[in-house]
This record gives sequence, structure tokens and C-alpha cells, in this order.
Amino acid sequence: QVQLRLSGPGLVKPSQTLSLTCTVSGGNITTHLYYRTWIRQPPGKGLEWMGAITSGGSAYYSPSQRSRIRISRDASKDQFFLQLSSVTPEDTAVYYCALGSGLGVQDVVVWGQGTQVTVSS
Repeated sequence: QVQLRLSGPGLVKPSQTLSLTCTVSGGNITTHLYYRTWIRQPPGKGLEWMGAITSGGSAYYSPSQRSRIRISRDASKDQFFLQLSSVTPEDTAVYYCALGSGLGVQDVVVWGQGTQVTVSS
């Protein structure tokens, strides 16, 4: 079965870049076509779709994060990456990588377990 493993630091200092890696394993023909997706959930708030990258390598970003976000991939390793620059404490959240059928939280098909990332000096 397909699994998503997320790695990266749990603590980032303000103004730095938050960088996370998601590794997909156990995929198949169907999951190969899913969007590689980043989602986060700040404390006390709902899930926020951040962006995704398609099987063709096209990246799409939430308008609210577009100026700071970059999503990339290494298809040979089935890894995809999140870089969020100039972070502030408001970026503190549980971050998820996921596979989706479209560009939204409602389109998620496979979830990773998520990881807490805290932005603090």
C-alpha cells in the first residue's frame, strides 16, 4: 500500500526557511497520477491547502502563500519538497504531505501522518 513519510526539522527560527521532504513508497499506476500535496493545520484552526505539484511537474500554490512557497520534486526517488521562506510564528502548524486528485483539501486521497513544526526564536 502507498505510504508517505515526512521528514524535516520540528523547530524553525523566524525569518528562516521551513524545508520538508515527503517520500512516497508503495505507489502504483493510479497513485503516480495524484498531485503531490502540502497541507497544514495551525493550532485551533482548520486544514489549509498550501500547494501541490503534478505528475507532469507543474506546481500550484495557494494565493495566500504564493510569495513565499516553493514546491518541487525528485521523480526518480518519488520525493517532493516544501520550502516556505521568511517564516513567522503564524506558520507554526502541523504539516502534512498528501496525495490528491485535485487542488484542494477536499481532494486528498492519501494522507501522511503529519509533523509538528514550530516557528520560534
